[in-house]
Amino acid sequence: MAKRMTLMLGAMLVLISALGFVKFKQVQSAVHASAFQPPPEAVTSVVAKREEWPATMAVIGTMEAVKGVTVSADLPGIVARIAFESGQPVHTGDVLVELDTRQERAQLASLEAQRDLAGLTFNRTKQLVDQGVISRADYDQATAQQKATEANVAEIRATIERKTIRAPFSGSLGIRQVNLGQYLSAGQAIVPLQALNPIYVNFGVPQQTAAKVQVGRALRVRKEDLPSVVFSGRVTAVDSVVNEATRNVQVQATLPNGGGKLHPGMFVQVEVLLGGGQSVIALPASAINYAPYGDSVFVISDLKDPSGKTYRGVHQQFVKVQGSRGDQVGIISGVNPGDEIVTSGVFKLRNGAAVQVNNKVQPGNNPAPKPEDS
Repeated sequence: MAKRMTLMLGAMLVLISALGFVKFKQVQSAVHASAFQPPPEAVTSVVAKREEWPATMAVIGTMEAVKGVTVSADLPGIVARIAFESGQPVHTGDVLVELDTRQERAQLASLEAQRDLAGLTFNRTKQLVDQGVISRADYDQATAQQKATEANVAEIRATIERKTIRAPFSGSLGIRQVNLGQYLSAGQAIVPLQALNPIYVNFGVPQQTAAKVQVGRALRVRKEDLPSVVFSGRVTAVDSVVNEATRNVQVQATLPNGGGKLHPGMFVQVEVLLGGGQSVIALPASAINYAPYGDSVFVISDLKDPSGKTYRGVHQQFVKVQGSRGDQVGIISGVNPGDEIVTSGVFKLRNGAAVQVNNKVQPGNNPAPKPEDS
């Protein structure tokens, strides 16, 4: 009996030792796993430098023609001739449309005959009144008749002239809205006409900064489809009232448009030069980690791991962004000159992450990029 108990105790001790050894190995593996460090993330970087940027204000503007009308019929009539094509340039006085004037010309011929007869009657009456054959009243009646017939002729000629619709100023035509043989009512649209050079750009500025936008201020205009093309102009008018709904002041600028690349109604990016400048640290836009709780960058420096070993890592630094220029954004606080900033790969970083810098391929950092650089 004692021998059996001894064997059972021995077997239990062996079993307990085996279980303890297995648990020990598991704990040891877990410790090794917790000490494992992921490989450093590959990033690009740039050393922060301070620059002087001109003080500007960026707004969205709308192009508007200096002169713009919809050419319409002055009098009713049937279209007898169309002398233009949609979209073509025209000059002041160019004939656009002629309405049918056959009836008016027939009336003109009749009135001219009456005028000629009245003229002959007036000449005879003048001779007779000089000779004392007729009364002065008969002479006055002949004079009035002659003037009336001349006025009737002038009126019908003016009607004929008004049925020839001409371009009121030089510009570019839009799409034709009439057809040959169509009956036009008085005031019916024929074609839009816009003078495109020079051209206006209208935009609103907050009332807080309206005092800085004065007549004569220079500005630059860019289109989204041609970001490398800059149109320069100057402020020519500032509204005298503040919009109650937006609290903005309307501003109008004039700029040359020789190539006709700007069109009325087009949205453009307007950069108003306010004078002076501000000191900023210019970084590529890809370096900024935008978030609802604040914008930040990752700064590269020497860090220490829990064992005290030094490695190249990053820490997150919140910054204040103000303004942009091409591929760059301006930082006015949060970064110091000389800091090494991560410019790409920020989305995969966290505080304390190890990094390896590889600057063979850098993100865009051009203040005035061109489309071929994209």
